[in-house]
Amino acid sequence: MYINKIEVTDKRFNLGNGAGSDAVNDSTQYAYAICELHTDSSVKGIGLAFTLGAGNDLVCKAIQYLSETLQGREIEELMADFGSVYRSILDSPTYRWLGPHKGVMQLALAAIVNACFDLWAKSRQVPLWKLLLDLSPKELVATLDLNYLEDVLTVEEAENILKGNFTGRTLRNGVLQTGYKAYDTSVGWFNYSDEKIKENVARAIDRGFTAMKLKVGSDDPQRDIRRAKLVRAEAGNKTTIMLDANQKWNLPQAISICKELSSINPYWIEEPTHPDDVLAHQTLAKDIAPLKIAAGEHIPNKIIFKNFFRPAP
Repeated sequence: MYINKIEVTDKRFNLGNGAGSDAVNDSTQYAYAICELHTDSSVKGIGLAFTLGAGNDLVCKAIQYLSETLQGREIEELMADFGSVYRSILDSPTYRWLGPHKGVMQLALAAIVNACFDLWAKSRQVPLWKLLLDLSPKELVATLDLNYLEDVLTVEEAENILKGNFTGRTLRNGVLQTGYKAYDTSVGWFNYSDEKIKENVARAIDRGFTAMKLKVGSDDPQRDIRRAKLVRAEAGNKTTIMLDANQKWNLPQAISICKELSSINPYWIEEPTHPDDVLAHQTLAKDIAPLKIAAGEHIPNKIIFKNFFRPAP
């Protein structure tokens, strides 16, 4: 099955009424840069990257440029060593200067990668999760680019991790019947009124949700604290509540405000400061423990992830 056409689409959706708002993003236009890999059959692979508003155009243009080398490739041959393909696209001298490995380039590559895996699964006529489970450890690791990670994870070590966990697979099969736990992320968008939040909390509980998230990061920290207490009062003590600051605070602000927010017993504080600041996150984690920090949504690449996993000095 050969890739004979690549189509890129810019899709945007206006939300309105405060939906989708957070402490740093007041745009209510969600957007998707969509990559479609057409083949010499009726099967096509579809991948997308999520953005906001006008920036979607830049990601779409990057998808067009970065995907050119996939034209004419056979999907099984392509995916047999996809880690090397991924690296060759990302490290193209023409575009690497724009990153490397971050921003628009990384978002574009995400859509391309998703489309490749989608096409691979469809060509084998199985769900993607089943395709991945059926790969041998060696085949699965071959889809990954572990470059720059060798000091913490070699190819051989990655394969051994997969082999070592294979025997426990049957213990995890239950998720195929039960599904994964979910939380309601639409309860407390940043620009929602208190009354709207109260209505949403009640609706989420009626629908069976036992976990929900509130956006924080106001210029006035007392607004965050008041709204967090409101959600806790409406949801009750048995409900899991997460808070998301969307990178709003500097480190001193994060330390001070997180300590006050800990009074509602949140499960985590998400993105409390700049997503690339490893040292700030380590300092904050120590100062607000046992309150957890959630990070990663805007960490641009595996190298930053590697450093987040390193022990604090």
